[in-house]
Order: sequence, then structure tokens, then C-alpha cells
Amino acid sequence: MVSLPQMAQRLIPLAAALSCFGAQAQANQQSAWSFSGFATAGLVGTSSDKALYVIPGQLRGGDKSWSGEVDSKLGLQLTGRFNPMFSATGQLLTKQNGKGNWTPELEWAFVKAQLSPGLALRAGRMGAPLFAVSDFRDVGYANTWLRPPLDVYGQVPISNFDGADALYQKSLGSTTLSAQLFGGVAGSHFEGTKVKLKNMVGFNTTAEFDGGITLRLGHVQGKLHVYNNTLNSLVGTLRGIPVPSISAVGNQLAADGKDASFTGIGLAVDRGQWLANFEYTMRRTDSYVPDTTGWYGTLGMRHGKFTPYVTVSRLKVDSSNVGSLPTAVGVPAIDAALPTLRGGVNLVVAGQSTEQNTTALGLRWDAWRNIALKAQYDRVTPKRGDGLFTGAQPGFGGDSVNVYSLAVDFVF
Repeated sequence: MVSLPQMAQRLIPLAAALSCFGAQAQANQQSAWSFSGFATAGLVGTSSDKALYVIPGQLRGGDKSWSGEVDSKLGLQLTGRFNPMFSATGQLLTKQNGKGNWTPELEWAFVKAQLSPGLALRAGRMGAPLFAVSDFRDVGYANTWLRPPLDVYGQVPISNFDGADALYQKSLGSTTLSAQLFGGVAGSHFEGTKVKLKNMVGFNTTAEFDGGITLRLGHVQGKLHVYNNTLNSLVGTLRGIPVPSISAVGNQLAADGKDASFTGIGLAVDRGQWLANFEYTMRRTDSYVPDTTGWYGTLGMRHGKFTPYVTVSRLKVDSSNVGSLPTAVGVPAIDAALPTLRGGVNLVVAGQSTEQNTTALGLRWDAWRNIALKAQYDRVTPKRGDGLFTGAQPGFGGDSVNVYSLAVDFVF
């Protein structure tokens, strides 16, 4: 496990270098450039030493030995405004990624043309608008929770895409309508495996009503590619056996350009002391990545600088999308290989059994103008397989796991 002091040693040089660059940019062209940043220093521990609690896709996480790698991150953002129409934004983010390292990556890098007060076009790398808080899911200070509910936000390991979008906004009385159309290609690494969504197209719409009520609807679809040598070898073997009931399972397992989609609806209410959030999402694919449904509900109440909150969430596996191999086909050579092949198929399917329920209690303390301290307790119950935990040992599963988290969020 990496401790907070070790992690700080990794982050501080990057922050110092880019802060100096941002300060120079502001000094040289105060009206044209703006620099900002955000960071989280977090610790996570659990009641079990048989699996690791992670943000899905990470290789290392917390167990009875606490970890500072799950939630900690540092983001630095630079925006240049060239004239009233054109601007550019870049955001560098470092956190534990799906490769298991902390290499800083460009999260955003786009140019923007504000064609009219209500219409803008962007091109480059942008946040993938898959969830209600997609644009600021990594900015802990901007969110009430210590982390977005994983039963929903853990379904898609993609946070940005390369392409273009069009943003339109219009006010109708006291209601503000926003619409976004986007397309491109998205990629990431999930526990070391490269994943891409090609030919991606989608939309994201919101309606903000008077009284602090916001509704959201979003949808994205594309072609899923998973680059895993073990999976591809198994798929190739199954497809190469001239028995329809066997080759069909190979086709079902494959993720080499299969259709995939993700749909979400959301509701946010922020009225006086009370706040509430709800999202319902559906993931659908034609591959070994299963069809899932996720939802959460959060209720919080502000008391001065303190905001206690409760979240209930669930991730359900609707279909594995993969059938079973026959027990025998009457060909001795094939029948002899079937137990090994069946074991490989079952292992792939079991690895995607992520169904779980979570109840979380948390407290946010806005200690200073730009600093928030948070504590959160999650009770996670895997319902199938290992849930969203990783590195599970024999004997894990079936029992609830207590997860304890502390974090300090700040913006500058």
C-alpha cells in the first residue's frame, strides 16, 4: 500500500511545476488566461482482508490495511480565452489509473467556439457526459459525497472521449434547457486491460426548474473493443470449433466491435437546507460484459457548515449475455476439451458478476472557504460473485463488508 506521505511526494512536484506555469501565464496575460486546480487526499479501510475495495478499474485498494490510493488525486486546469468567440481548456489529472500507476494524463484538452450566447461547439478531449456529475466527478469539493456511488458510477470505466460536441442552452421563463450532442472515441484501462468505445454517439439533456429542481436524460452508444490476449485466445478457440452450440458461445464472449449502450436518468433537488439526488442507469452490450441496472438515492440536510447525508444504492446484473457450453457433442477430441473450455468461460462470466447493494452514511464539513473534510461509512453486500471488489481470495463473498473512508477536498 502507498501511504499518504509517499503519495504526496509523487503529487507535490507536479503541482509545483504546473502552478508555476499557471502563475506565469496569469502574470503575462491576466485577461486571457486562468489557472485553477483541485485535489483530494483520502484514506480507505475495510473490515475484510480477503478483497480490496477500489474504484472499479483500479488494481490496488483498501482492506484492513488502509490505503491512500483509492480516492486521492490532483487536477490542474488552464483555460485560455483568445477572443469573445474562441477559447481552449486543458486539464491534467493524476490519480491511480487502470494501469496501476500515477502517471499524469490529459483529462481535457479541447478548443471551444461560442457561436452565439446559446450555442457552442467544442473539439478535442472532453469529459464523457454519461452521468449527472460527469464533468466534476473527480472534483470532490464539488460533490456532497466522499465519492460518487460506485453501484452506478462504477458501471462504465470511461471518463473522457476524443471527438466533438455541440452545446445548446435556452431559457424558457424560469426554466433553463440544455442539450448536448457528441461523438467520437473513448478509451481507458480497466485493471490493466485496454478498453475502447469506438463510433461513439450520444446526447445529454437537462432541464433546470425554478426551486432548485434539475432533471437529466442521457444516452450513448458505440462499438465496444476489449484488448485482452487471454479472452481473445478463448474466443478464437471457441469460434474455431465447427459445432454451432460451441462457436456461438465464442461469439457471445467476444468484445471486438460489439454494440454497447448506456442510458441514464437523474433528478436533483436543492432547496434550502435539504438536498436530494437520484440516478437510474442501464448498461447494455452484445458481449461478455453483462447487462446491468444501477440506481442510487441520496438525501442530505445542511446544518451550517455540516451536511450529514445517507445514500442507498444497488447494482444488478440483468444478463450475463453468455450461454453455456454443451456437456458433450459426440466427437471424442472435442468432448475431451470441453471441461477446460467450460472452465475458461465460467471464469470470464464469474469475473463480471458485480451485483451488490450499498448503504452509506456520510458527513461533510466545510471547514474553510475552499476546503471540505468528509467521513463516510459504507456497508457493501455483494449479491453475486465479488461485487465491485477486486483481488478476492477464496472465502470472500456472501457477507457484508464495512468500508471506512476519510478525505480532505480542496480547490484553488
